Amino acid sequence: MRGSTGAKGEAPTINDVAALAGVSKKTVSRVINKSPLLTEPTRKKVEAAIVELGFVPNPQARALALRRNFLIVLLHDNPNAQTVQNFQKGVLQTIGDSDLALVVRPVDRTSDGMLEDVRAFLEKHRPLGVLLLPPISERDDLAEVCRACGVEYVRVGSAPLDDEAHCVASNDREVVREACKALIAAGHRRFGFVRGPAGFRSALEREEGFRDAMNGAGVAIDDVLFAQGNYRFDSGIAAGNQLLLATPRPTAIFASNDEMAAGVMHAAKARGIDVPDDLSIVGFDDSPTASHLWPPLSTVRWPIVEMGRVAARKLVERYLPDIDDDEKELPTRLPSTFIDRGSIAPRPD
Repeated sequence: MRGSTGAKGEAPTINDVAALAGVSKKTVSRVINKSPLLTEPTRKKVEAAIVELGFVPNPQARALALRRNFLIVLLHDNPNAQTVQNFQKGVLQTIGDSDLALVVRPVDRTSDGMLEDVRAFLEKHRPLGVLLLPPISERDDLAEVCRACGVEYVRVGSAPLDDEAHCVASNDREVVREACKALIAAGHRRFGFVRGPAGFRSALEREEGFRDAMNGAGVAIDDVLFAQGNYRFDSGIAAGNQLLLATPRPTAIFASNDEMAAGVMHAAKARGIDVPDDLSIVGFDDSPTASHLWPPLSTVRWPIVEMGRVAARKLVERYLPDIDDDEKELPTRLPSTFIDRGSIAPRPD
């Protein structure tokens, strides 16, 4: 009878399910944990017994059987808090109806002991998997630590970093090229560029996209019009002040993220330079900052929430509730899109 209990009126156990289905307790455990090592008739028989008894798997018992805790660890050393928050949002959308929990673990990529600290953490907490955000996702030695600890991982980046099962990437280079083509089509020929932090693959990919667009259109690249940033607002102000001192000054500036683009806009307005009539500005991310500025910032919409959702799915899909067949094919690369708002104006000359 559906919802019946085990001995002495207690809640049904895995042993009760095994007895009703006529299989071993190990087979029941494999069904619960989505193991592929089962025939479809056996799986259906066990699932029917689970429904009939109203059996609810115990997450702690499952973790013990797997010798893993039902945890996903997000490792990051990213200076952009909004990026981390948006990625978490995507992960939580995926695991919200499961027994899984998310643990966020900041690390210091400049520390000589980072790898050993991560190894000790993984060995102590035994998570089901690890999600690696850039820039640390770009380190092959960190992925090797995960493998050595027997922990599944997915690396997130601005370009493919691993095989399809262990990677989710965006198309930064291509989309920045398209954004800069829009500026060129608006008549701009003198460009400034605000770089992202040194050592970040995203910074490299975005700069390469900028250079591709300039070279493709035959627009001269002036090394004087490159400024270093670190993805933070104050570095955008400093970069804007530097670029706007150039003679002649640029008529358009591409900043490698929205925070720095906002800083450039702040620097321009402090100098009495009108945006967009005197200076067009484009950012990257499509963070809330972009739409809150005036004029609203033209930018690249980076699908970081969707990247978090897909990365989590790749990592722990077999522990999740049943999903639709049309959602089972998970992409490795997710496209970003250029959003043209109010911070671009055509050049009359």
